[in-house]
Amino acid sequence: MQQGGAGGGVKPQMPALENYVLPGSRPGQRSGGRRRREARGCGLCSDIVRPWQRVKMSSTKVGFRLAACLLNISEARKKDIVEKIAKAALHDDNGQKHSQATVLNIFSDYDYNRSVITIAAPIDMLGNYVIAACTEAFRSIDMAIQEGIHPCLGAVDLVPIYPLLDVGMEECGKVAQSVGASPYVMNCNVTIDTQDMATGKDIARAIRGSNTRGLKGVQTMAFPHNGKIEIACNVESFEDQDNIMTAHEDFGYISYCVLGKTFSYVSPQSIEAQIKKLASNYGINTARTALVGFTPEECKHCATYALKKGIGEFWRMRGGMFM
Repeated sequence: MQQGGAGGGVKPQMPALENYVLPGSRPGQRSGGRRRREARGCGLCSDIVRPWQRVKMSSTKVGFRLAACLLNISEARKKDIVEKIAKAALHDDNGQKHSQATVLNIFSDYDYNRSVITIAAPIDMLGNYVIAACTEAFRSIDMAIQEGIHPCLGAVDLVPIYPLLDVGMEECGKVAQSVGASPYVMNCNVTIDTQDMATGKDIARAIRGSNTRGLKGVQTMAFPHNGKIEIACNVESFEDQDNIMTAHEDFGYISYCVLGKTFSYVSPQSIEAQIKKLASNYGINTARTALVGFTPEECKHCATYALKKGIGEFWRMRGGMFM
């Protein structure tokens, strides 16, 4: 999935946390407190900022100039391979640990057979760490036997670079070269309690940013998933040059700053509320919601915390891989 745009919004409602499940979990699994940590923050950094607060991301006491790569790979069913790829970003060819690299999160979905590995590091080092992970992915993933419901281009499917702290888009673009850089994009997936794909596509189309009454910066697809339909949403941060969306935070747009530039995005709570409202028109309930990884603010805070503490395998402290 790629990014989209247009306008709209609804007043955010805090989601019922008991309906949250581990991203990519199999039927019958429940999240308990772990989902609560993911929905409300990583739970490890005392200064973590809640996702519905406006945050200035342009300053910190730590001297890192941070960026992140949300590496999309076409493997989720073999945990050892996914972990091997993640660890390749953290160690050199001799097995020595990189002191300024961290893997913040691993999101794996069995049905999609796709994982998203969040790698964060200082901008001048991030490119080499990402290349190491990509090289391991090409070596370890056999595309001749790969299958999953999510479309894919290859073993490595998407390599976006996002600025987090004291880094601009231009510098991220130079690091990314041909893999691309953009403002932060997160993923929010809402499952509706039906197997009717036509209904799922209708709902996905209604909230898509390209729809004049949709949610700005949101692009959607509908997939069959665990016996139901999942509305998978890419949620793009867009530059808010006139601070228009800042005045509309009560309607579900959240703003943050990087190097003096203001960006906004639709909150996961607003996306869930809008899908729930649309589904109710068909007599359908929502079953669960999964935030893939982090909001922009959480990613910045967790990356700063992990690098300051020298925690490379940060995802293990968050409760393990989300399979």
